[in-house]
Amino acid sequence: MCQVHGIAMNEADKFALVSRPPGALEKAEPGAKRVLAHMVQDALALARTKIQAQNIPALPSYTSADLESWYQKGISHYSGKGVPRDYWEAAKWFRKAAERGHAKAQGCLGKCYLDGHGVPHDDAEAVKWYRIAAAQGDSMAQGTLGWCYEFGHGLAQDYAEAANWYRKGAEQGNAWAQCYLGFCYEKGNGVAKEYAEAVNWYRKAAEQGFVRAQNNLGVCYAKGNGLPQDYAEAAKWYRKAADQGHATAQRNLGLFYEKGHGVPQDHAEAVKWKRKAAEQGDATAQNSLGWWYHNGQGVPQDYVEAVKWYRKAAEQGDADAQNNLGWCYDFGKGLPQDYAEAVKWFRNAADQGQKDAQANLASCYDKGRGVPQDYAEAMKWYRKAAEQGDATAQYRLGALYQFGHGVTQDYAEAVKWYRKAAGQGDAAAQNNLGWCYGNGRGVPQDYDEAVKWQRKAADHGQKDAQANLGSHYEKGRGVPQDYAEAVKWYRKAAEQGDAAAQAKLGWCYGNGRGVPQDYGEAAKWYRKAADQGHSVAQRNLGVFFEKGQGVPQDQAEAARWYQMAAKQDQ
Repeated sequence: MCQVHGIAMNEADKFALVSRPPGALEKAEPGAKRVLAHMVQDALALARTKIQAQNIPALPSYTSADLESWYQKGISHYSGKGVPRDYWEAAKWFRKAAERGHAKAQGCLGKCYLDGHGVPHDDAEAVKWYRIAAAQGDSMAQGTLGWCYEFGHGLAQDYAEAANWYRKGAEQGNAWAQCYLGFCYEKGNGVAKEYAEAVNWYRKAAEQGFVRAQNNLGVCYAKGNGLPQDYAEAAKWYRKAADQGHATAQRNLGLFYEKGHGVPQDHAEAVKWKRKAAEQGDATAQNSLGWWYHNGQGVPQDYVEAVKWYRKAAEQGDADAQNNLGWCYDFGKGLPQDYAEAVKWFRNAADQGQKDAQANLASCYDKGRGVPQDYAEAMKWYRKAAEQGDATAQYRLGALYQFGHGVTQDYAEAVKWYRKAAGQGDAAAQNNLGWCYGNGRGVPQDYDEAVKWQRKAADHGQKDAQANLGSHYEKGRGVPQDYAEAVKWYRKAAEQGDAAAQAKLGWCYGNGRGVPQDYGEAAKWYRKAADQGHSVAQRNLGVFFEKGQGVPQDQAEAARWYQMAAKQDQ
């Protein structure tokens, strides 16, 4: 049955009211006008007769109060206020009001379709109702229609149209639309990027208490986007949003307490706010909280608790947390050591482009931990991380080229990657770059450059570089010969357990170079190196036992050390 303006017609009567071009009857010839007029009168009479025969009542009348009442019933059922939550019932009342022109009900019906609440999920149907409501000037529907355009829900993605509809809602004072219009200006989506304009709209929304805008305004102050950088103002806006439970703002406020930006540095406060965000499921905060437990910063060190938070974030796909969880498995911190699990989590993060994870996964292939040793795979992952600027990966890539592991040996390539890592302060790379200069591998031999790079590494405590710098002073290569300086650097490396430096320090004491001759000290350092398998130290220690220098004379002990040295020389 179809109803038009109170007249009911059965479709079986094959009778319908149709539109006609304006003025068609008036333009007809006089005779035709009379015929047409009689036809219309007859048709209407027929319709009235059928209505009376079927006793069909006209549509009941309704008022704006009725529409509002139906809309409010929909709201009650949707929110569960005063009645049990029932999306189907909510959609029913929204539709009743929406079909009769209630703009807010139209917008709400659109939301039901967008979320699949009480009706099947249907983005196109959602857009239809949002557009009808937006055309009536409903600011929330205008903003949401903008959102549909921005993310391509129910229609083709169109940033310009998104900004257009956000603006319509924003100019009516809708905080949601103001915030999203600000975001368009911040990112340059559909409008020219303009931070000052972004700040303008964020502020309008923030002053209405819209939490996302408050956080975003805080970010603008923190970064100095669109206004002078001001950490105190940033902290103020972060706090407003954080106090309302906005997880990102809570995490940002925690970071400010950690760094002392705009607030006094306070690790306990930092942990408090990051925990609030983490407990709401913020993956970045969860990873950060795990890191604090990992390092005992602001909380007692607790690897088990660190693993707990890393896992929560990792299972949400956070690449940093996946890498950190992999590290815990790799080293058995907070859970049993499991190289296969370490590889799994490193790979998850590495596939997302996380450079530390790429370097860690490469190391697993390099060393054969959790996967079969595979220098080609190690090279592949080191390169990915190295090309992102990871200094450790650059160093390791250089080492693979230096030793020809997984690739043809190429000293020039080794030097290239060592230099990149050395320039970032990687001490191992600085030492190896110095070695290349000292030996003329991949670069012309240059002892001055060798000393320069190995001193940088030695000053950072790199024991190989300390031993090499001691050798330069002993031999007078790139520096004036100076046994006392040689002893100084040999001792630094020897005390870190470097066997070659221990053997050299023993030689200096045995020969009185840079220190008074002292066979007892010489024997002590030779033994430390010999116990690590250093063949020269083993042979020299044998000589000391044979001659009774610094140790009691003991031919059997001498023979034992000679034999150990000989086995290594075979």
